[in-house]
Amino acid sequence: MVIKKAHSVIPAHLIAEAISTLRGLDLRWSGPITPTEMDYVKQYVFAKYPQYCNGILNESEALDLGITGEEEESSEPNTKISPKNPSTPSFSRSFSDLDRTQLESSRLLDILAKKSSFKGNFMSIPEIQASNRALKHCGLNEKDYLVIFMPTQRDALAMVGESYPFFKGNYYMTIVEETGDGIREYAGRKEAKVVPMPESWLDLRIKGSQLSQYFRRKCKNTPKGLFAYPAAANGLRYSMHWISEAHRNSWHVLLDATGLVMGEERLALAMHRPDFVVCGLENNGGGGGQGNGQKVSCLLVRKNSFDTSAASG
Repeated sequence: MVIKKAHSVIPAHLIAEAISTLRGLDLRWSGPITPTEMDYVKQYVFAKYPQYCNGILNESEALDLGITGEEEESSEPNTKISPKNPSTPSFSRSFSDLDRTQLESSRLLDILAKKSSFKGNFMSIPEIQASNRALKHCGLNEKDYLVIFMPTQRDALAMVGESYPFFKGNYYMTIVEETGDGIREYAGRKEAKVVPMPESWLDLRIKGSQLSQYFRRKCKNTPKGLFAYPAAANGLRYSMHWISEAHRNSWHVLLDATGLVMGEERLALAMHRPDFVVCGLENNGGGGGQGNGQKVSCLLVRKNSFDTSAASG
């Protein structure tokens, strides 16, 4: 997908940047965009990057992000744009096919049930403070997310793998480094199809269309499974756009944000609402200074994504 004006071509990563600024964003951005969206992208890019008004970029440098393939679902976007205000399109999406998924009997299910029932009254002050730090770092709030502390990233992911309803017929699609990925073992044990993917596919300018094809593959089950990817890796930060695109195509999403520095590299996830987030937190607690400099992992779980009613008493 490229947008042309005169002899200029807007590169795909700037189209993605423009699309990500639309209010009410909760959409899959892949495939054809509407004329209204196209007008908005042009206005945004030419205002912020005026050099693209003069055709300095060759067509060969732009990428086509169109989706093709026999196993894809319909590319018709379920988005509604108000004609009254084309400069700020409004998008709507229902999470009904993803919300209230039943987790399997597990430690995570029991913890979520207890936290939901007691509404945090049993939490210590340091735990409340640490939870608030994790939520602030991710740009999320306690009304929508519960925070659980685990010793390591792998432990946090293993807790997700233990509880997520993998089965023969759904998928675990992952770009998380294998050494820290505690989910793969559980997904394989439950006979879900594990699909490791290269990190380069997260780059909208290079392999974005290939990742989109996997999101849109036909599947008899809804949700299709779990998609896990890093917010940052090897010195690069990746777009949160993938969360919305995965949701749009009936995937739950785990965002691994352990590669970001708590308090310095904040996330703005309120608009995208991943189902799980894993991040690192400096543990400054412990008597006599013990624990200073140690890190713990925080697992944030979106409340509406999962049904905790079947937890054991």
